[in-house]
Amino acid sequence: MSSLTSLVESLRAAGCVFAEEEAELLTGAATDADHLAGLLARRVGGEPLEHVVGWAEFCGLRMEVGAGAFVPRRRTEFLVREAVALARPGAVVLDLCCGVGALGAAVAAQLPGGVELHAADIDPAALEYARRNVAPYGGQVWEGDLYAALPSSLRGRVDVLVVNAPYVPTEEIVLMPSEARDHEPLVSLDGGADGLDIHRRVAAGALPWLAPGGHLLIETSARQCPSTASALTSAGLAVRAVTSEELYATVVIGTA
Repeated sequence: MSSLTSLVESLRAAGCVFAEEEAELLTGAATDADHLAGLLARRVGGEPLEHVVGWAEFCGLRMEVGAGAFVPRRRTEFLVREAVALARPGAVVLDLCCGVGALGAAVAAQLPGGVELHAADIDPAALEYARRNVAPYGGQVWEGDLYAALPSSLRGRVDVLVVNAPYVPTEEIVLMPSEARDHEPLVSLDGGADGLDIHRRVAAGALPWLAPGGHLLIETSARQCPSTASALTSAGLAVRAVTSEELYATVVIGTA
């Protein structure tokens, strides 16, 4: 039996649906047989594949991730698509609640002529990855609680503000897959009693930071969309919602 076949069987036995693809990724990430055995043990033990191999594919790019970091979701590619459609070359782009900085990096990568890129998060561990992910685009990283992290020089200048803040209600965290629940930081998952605590705070503070005509794009769920939209409307933004049936994604867009 080949080592790859053995790897696939071990992954399949552990419940990995895409065992063949995962086996190839683990093999590609391993430096030798012992390293591969260690990677396999971590994956079979329940760690997210992206944490094990050290990267996640997002918008066709490799984003560095690792233990204790939120893994960017494929559905969030829809938010990037909408942001790119609204941005112009040279735009000031802010990725707030950035995690590993995937959204900002993906927007910057798709805009010819480049952008002025900023990323901010409260989690210093995630920002270590974000620094590396935004570096190819000249991005700057800021640590702190939402807008408190930002330099005053950004006030009134942000053209595109992209946000994938936590929006899972606290009581529903237990329903999430163990990969997320056990291996991603709670601060990146828990949105409070109704899931929208951070959405309301982001909306309430956005206007002073947005440039005239600037846009705030925030991912939400279809169920929570009316409440997220209401928060942006209350903050003085002109609001619309867009959805992708393909990616099961919902984004609320507020314009200054």
